[in-house]
Amino acid sequence: MDRGAHRLDALDVDLIARLRAEPRIGILELSRRAGVARATVQARLRRLEQAGIVTGYGPEIDLRTAGYPVQAFVTLEIAQGSLDQLTKELEDYPEVVQAWATTGVGDVLCRVAAASHDDLQALLIDLHHSVTVARSVSVVVLSEIVSFRTLPLIAKSVRPQDHDNSPGRRT
Repeated sequence: MDRGAHRLDALDVDLIARLRAEPRIGILELSRRAGVARATVQARLRRLEQAGIVTGYGPEIDLRTAGYPVQAFVTLEIAQGSLDQLTKELEDYPEVVQAWATTGVGDVLCRVAAASHDDLQALLIDLHHSVTVARSVSVVVLSEIVSFRTLPLIAKSVRPQDHDNSPGRRT
């Protein structure tokens, strides 16, 4: 199935919201709470998965509680044409939990986690030893004020007329 932009309707957003609130909910209970048939829920979730909108159902990990209370964003300026090499290098560091190729002053933005400031410093020193990294700028996270979220954004795209008021649909 095409992984391009897909229009979500109110039922899609409702199912996603219910799954976010209770990731371990069963399909039958989800269909009961959403007021639609089990087959409808299964078909919708399969469509959302095939479209690449729903990408997983795994547990979310609180890095701070899991023993990695120090987090930082590290912007890397890299040698021209070395993105593939740097990608391989970054994948070798478990502390690099996410990385993006970017525009602007830096070339790559990394989200990193460490057990201590000393461990963060050691990681930054290791990154500077890479022949692909020309310069880095680090910003240490003090606290999270808005958790990663997607539901408000996808819910915004549903117009009021998208809401299904057909018989048998409970809200």
